Amino acid sequence: MPHLHGVGEGQSARTHLRIALELAAAGVPPLPLRHGKVPFGNCRTCTDGACGGRPNMKTAGPCTCPGPCHAWAAATTDPSILTSPAWAPAWRQSAAVAYHPGGAELTVVDLDNAEAIAWARRTLPATQTVATTRGEHWIYQGAMRSANGVRDGVDIKSTMAYARWLGPGTGTMAELPDAVRALAVKEPSTLRPAPHAITVSAPTGAGECCHRTPAYLERGIAMAEQRITEARSAIHATVYRMFLAVLSTHGRCGCLTEAHVARLFTAAQAKGETARHCTDAWTNALAALGM
Repeated sequence: MPHLHGVGEGQSARTHLRIALELAAAGVPPLPLRHGKVPFGNCRTCTDGACGGRPNMKTAGPCTCPGPCHAWAAATTDPSILTSPAWAPAWRQSAAVAYHPGGAELTVVDLDNAEAIAWARRTLPATQTVATTRGEHWIYQGAMRSANGVRDGVDIKSTMAYARWLGPGTGTMAELPDAVRALAVKEPSTLRPAPHAITVSAPTGAGECCHRTPAYLERGIAMAEQRITEARSAIHATVYRMFLAVLSTHGRCGCLTEAHVARLFTAAQAKGETARHCTDAWTNALAALGM
């Protein structure tokens, strides 16, 4: 990680672009964060997934939109992009700087409370450590799949994720250990959605999907997965809202399959939801819609 002379949280917005350029020069792809510690909203072309599935979110980026769009996928080490007119409004409004750890071959173990820090000290090899508002970031050399809620108060931020830049921290960075990689490995789910959740009747009429094209359904499922995956708080409520949205749009035409429902349940469980809560949320959404 680059040493930026103690630059970290609490700096004025005028310094954020300078921090970003120094990070980029060190090979760490940055992006601006707005108030609330979240990325700037998508551009008009990409609002609510209108760009057609957000292909840049399925890889390590970068996003091809002119401005800072698609969250972590906007992160870049290209100074011509960071200093472009399209990015200028975001830097002027920025409240902090973030970076894409996976894009720099790094993994951040985000420890959110004292108990999580105590667990890490007992369990994980010492590495570069950065103090956060509520805990610590332990940074390792090496990239892996990101995962939230792997333990109480422990998230893993690497590929397809972003972490706030809070300064260079202390200590020597260690290689990513197997103990951290193992945290993101989940046992195969044995969850089987209730049959009535996917065998709803087609509406009266021709008996075919009213959406006419599988692409519409695929986009709806992908958007629901994305909203669940990107939720930073109120996970329970977000999962229920997305289940409700999918069922209200696709639940009566008979086009949902077991695979579609399993994708939604998998996204919810990756955010820490239990199999029971997923089933309850799905059942409650069915009941709310009278299905």
